[in-house]
Amino acid sequence: MPYLVECLASVEAQTLAPARMEVIAVDDGSTDGTGECLEEFAARAPMPVTVVRQDNSGGPSGPRNVGLGKASGRYVFFLDADDRLGPEALERMVAMADENGTDVVLGRVEGVNRTAPKSMFGKTVGRTDVHSSHIKFTLSAQKLFRRALLDRHGMRFDESLWTGEDALFTLEAYLRADGVSVLADYTCYYLVGREDGKHVTKTGGYALRFDSARALMKLIADMVPAGDRRDALMVRPFLITLLPQFGPTFLTDDEDVRRHKFELARPLMDAHWTPGVARLLKVHERLRLHLVAMGRPELLLDVVRFVKAKKQAPAVLEKRGTRLYLIYPHFRSRAAGVPDEIYLAAAGEARAFEGYRAAAANTFLRRALRKARRMLPAGGFGSAAA
Repeated sequence: MPYLVECLASVEAQTLAPARMEVIAVDDGSTDGTGECLEEFAARAPMPVTVVRQDNSGGPSGPRNVGLGKASGRYVFFLDADDRLGPEALERMVAMADENGTDVVLGRVEGVNRTAPKSMFGKTVGRTDVHSSHIKFTLSAQKLFRRALLDRHGMRFDESLWTGEDALFTLEAYLRADGVSVLADYTCYYLVGREDGKHVTKTGGYALRFDSARALMKLIADMVPAGDRRDALMVRPFLITLLPQFGPTFLTDDEDVRRHKFELARPLMDAHWTPGVARLLKVHERLRLHLVAMGRPELLLDVVRFVKAKKQAPAVLEKRGTRLYLIYPHFRSRAAGVPDEIYLAAAGEARAFEGYRAAAANTFLRRALRKARRMLPAGGFGSAAA
């Protein structure tokens, strides 16, 4: 409350016929009048409404699983209580799934007082998959899922995770789905920023983020064979979940927290940090994660300060313009011992600099990163060093 009032109004306003809908509302121990509001809605709504009232579970996984267990429709959609739907959202998404025979539908999201994912909504696509699109960068649960897919694989939200449970669930659905649709020409979902800033994804200690990254990386490793496809998917947990722990907040962390973050990151880096993942990142992203893998917090601090200052790293062009190095801290420092290849920009990043020649440069970067791996201590790419 009070966001729930507008949320329920958006459900009532759906153009999908009420006879084709069911609402399962789980009051997870609210103390602000939510339960009474839901009961009033159930009494007047034109579609069947089931209200479940339970003790607070502490997170979204339990309530979602309760609702999923009671669902009987062909599709399910998880609507958060502080967000709202566009009037035609369910009708359009169901039509998209029916027309294309797809198991998951992404409807365009618009942020209200907060940012929303955009890269995957460039155009409407009837059928795609997680390997051929940008959908891996939106792993929230607010998608339309074919219930038969979830039931066939016994999919439920992981109640042991306090954050990132939706990412784990949604990525598994992408990987198991017989096709994914993207509906980009209509705003289906309004992602509302609360005035008090109290979003579940913004609460909890830093260790929870490592739990989330670990679970997501394990899912990818278990379901996708080693190679380019796995590396491309691993970018998501490394970039979105893990790297922020070694961003500006790292500068204000005390020594114990910094040490603990490195300890939590080490098994993830040893198991999943590969040249294939590294080459898909920008130089400052790759450099920070390399230093995490090497166990060098003192070097990382210099890089984070440089990145926080939003300075443009100067560039050095070599080999007739086919190699472009970005000069972040510790470049070619003997004491630091960071391989040149970590500073080597891939074509997408290097094209912004005058004089760069893309021909053969990307192939060279792949070779260079393999060479960097051979130069590191035993135990994997970027394994921690004493």
